[in-house]
Amino acid sequence: MTHFTPVSALVGGVLIGLAAILLLWLNGRIAGISSIVGGMWFSPRGERTWRLLFITGLILGTGAWVAVAGQAPLPRPQSPAALLVLSGLLVGYGTSLGGGCTSGHGVCGLARFSLRSLVATGVFLVVAIVTTFIVRHVLHIA
Repeated sequence: MTHFTPVSALVGGVLIGLAAILLLWLNGRIAGISSIVGGMWFSPRGERTWRLLFITGLILGTGAWVAVAGQAPLPRPQSPAALLVLSGLLVGYGTSLGGGCTSGHGVCGLARFSLRSLVATGVFLVVAIVTTFIVRHVLHIA
């Protein structure tokens, strides 16, 4: 990280919170991205529309940010493709094992004072810190 951008971080956090609140209030659904995406494949036909619209909104929101900011975040070229694929598979497995992802537990679950989400979010953070330490200081990748 080369510089801290508190304004964009605050705006992003407010927008994420607003989206989570609106989805819960208007649709009765938790804004857990892994569950939303997973449900696109395994839900009844009527359930797919709102999921597709939510994911489309995420993509369009990213496009709007790139249009306003003038640049997209750059991928990390020093990260091997095989490591990125493995990481994605492990994240998918972890969300299944943990019954949700960081957005479902960390944003929505904590806002609902869920003890299960508090534990899950703590585990997410500890694993992320340990993984970052191993990748950067033991394996010297990135």
